[in-house]
Amino acid sequence: MQVFLVRHAEATDDGDRRLSAEGRAQAAGLGERLRWHDCEPTQIWASPLARAAETARLVRSELGGHAEVQLVEELAHGGDPRAVLAALRDLPPTALVVLVGHEPGLSLIGAALTGSVHFPSLARGQAARIVDGRLKWRFAWNADAPVAQRR
Repeated sequence: MQVFLVRHAEATDDGDRRLSAEGRAQAAGLGERLRWHDCEPTQIWASPLARAAETARLVRSELGGHAEVQLVEELAHGGDPRAVLAALRDLPPTALVVLVGHEPGLSLIGAALTGSVHFPSLARGQAARIVDGRLKWRFAWNADAPVAQRR
């Protein structure tokens, strides 16, 4: 199974916390870069909070494909990462899932998927690719290339 962890892009400071103009550019850039690296998701799950849901929709728009964005309450702040992990276990091994959410939840999911005690936090507009339980690379929305991870 492949899992792409994506932290939402920059948001406004108002009550709605929607993406800022910069955040919309970050989300689109991230989707473009994911497309460069053969990200063809079978599932796209996002926190229902505006900044994450909007990031997921913009990433999906750049990716194309058939996967629709599904809002998953457990990816919101205060959600249960264990419920996300259980849902991932129910998917076939060929699944490629994009999870769009928040910290520290994404790092907790990353740590569980990789069997790591510490999974470094993702910055806003950053993604990490995990393949069969191994962190392969991380990159930001404006990076020319991903940073390979060594174990």
